[in-house]
Amino acid sequence: MIVIDQAVKIWVHYNIVLGEEIKVFGDWFKLHYILNEGMAFGLRFGSDYGKLGLTLFRIVAMVFISMYLYRMAKKGMHSGLLWSIALILGGAIGNVIDSTFYGVLFNNAPYDAVTPWFHGKVIDMFYLDVWEGQVADWVPIWGGEQLALWPIFNVADASIFAGVALILLYQKRFFAKSVPPTTDALEPSPQIIIQEAEELEKPESTTAD
Repeated sequence: MIVIDQAVKIWVHYNIVLGEEIKVFGDWFKLHYILNEGMAFGLRFGSDYGKLGLTLFRIVAMVFISMYLYRMAKKGMHSGLLWSIALILGGAIGNVIDSTFYGVLFNNAPYDAVTPWFHGKVIDMFYLDVWEGQVADWVPIWGGEQLALWPIFNVADASIFAGVALILLYQKRFFAKSVPPTTDALEPSPQIIIQEAEELEKPESTTAD
């Protein structure tokens, strides 16, 4: 997932002009090259140190998810759960690579950033053009802004979303506890008890010289 994510981002960077939009399937699925300074699906922190804090948070989260995945694998948890966590981890690593290195590799860090390291912008490209309009002013955070129904995203965002969705949908199966064997299975059947009693009641055979 990490390789696919980075390959798509690098291809978009070198083959599509920033801000360019290319139709893929009709008018609803497009490639639209944008740079995202914040979190997944266009969310962002507002403070001056928000980007640095976000990158460091992603790195810490990546370490904890890796440790959790390792422990779940050692415990022999459901393979579906392991794959779902791996999707989340792969998406987190994909966006961490952007935030950590793209400010240097692609020179896309903000002009006022103290250092291009850890200030890289994430490359987004998938655009589901279902609806776009102005959000009502009373809506918290996004009130008055011009937004699309589904923000432009990348492979890493989709990987994280898929991993979380799978865990929510199949949590009963993933976290189902194994049922211990009943005591009935450990006790002998009545037929066996009767047969053993008959064997004990039989006289011992004697042999003549």
